[in-house]
Amino acid sequence: MAEKTPADGLIDGVLELDLDRSRRRGAPEAVLCDAKSVEQVRTIAAEYARLHAAGHEDLGPVLFTRADDARAAAILEALPEALHHADAHLLAWPAAPPAPSGGEVIIACAGTSDLPVAREAELTARYLGRPTRLIADIGIAGLHRLLSRLPELREAACVVVAAGMDGALPTVVAGQISAPVVALPTSVGYGVAAGGHAAALTMLSACAPGIGVVNIDNGYGAGHLAAQIARWAPAPGE
Repeated sequence: MAEKTPADGLIDGVLELDLDRSRRRGAPEAVLCDAKSVEQVRTIAAEYARLHAAGHEDLGPVLFTRADDARAAAILEALPEALHHADAHLLAWPAAPPAPSGGEVIIACAGTSDLPVAREAELTARYLGRPTRLIADIGIAGLHRLLSRLPELREAACVVVAAGMDGALPTVVAGQISAPVVALPTSVGYGVAAGGHAAALTMLSACAPGIGVVNIDNGYGAGHLAAQIARWAPAPGE
């Protein structure tokens, strides 16, 4: 394993990768792509490739989040072995997640429209080392769908619940299970849904205890928090 130098991760005096984050926090730095230019994203990916070629083995898994087609192509130029999860606008490098440990994280979403954000949460938790499961389309407009999945939800160490519209699903789930719930508002909805603000306010004012709320469409943040919560829980079946 190569020894890091002060210059490692420093790019043109503008970008500095946090190569020590995995030791401090238990998970590497992620790269938010949509606020960066295509060239900046390409440069960051190339620096990871250079460090890996120089013998650094403790860099990943690195998640590139909110990557559109142009930014995904730039990442794959530098890191062709990265895996592109187009449905979640996320790339993971190295492609294989670590062996799962800790408790299971279940990601549930109200509707199919919430799936991109839910998938970002699921993949984040998986690449941070947790066993994951996705349960989709159990919104409260068809309550029977949720009720039929409660036995599965009750097996989780932590549940991420993604919902737009009125954002009521996390409250209903939290009232039926003992595990902590990470509420993930999405920007799905018409008019007064206001790009997810209505859902976020509903989740923040939920009457069920044991709910933590992340920002609108922040699948990465929800998956990361859930992975931390479940880290010390028993593995499924133990």
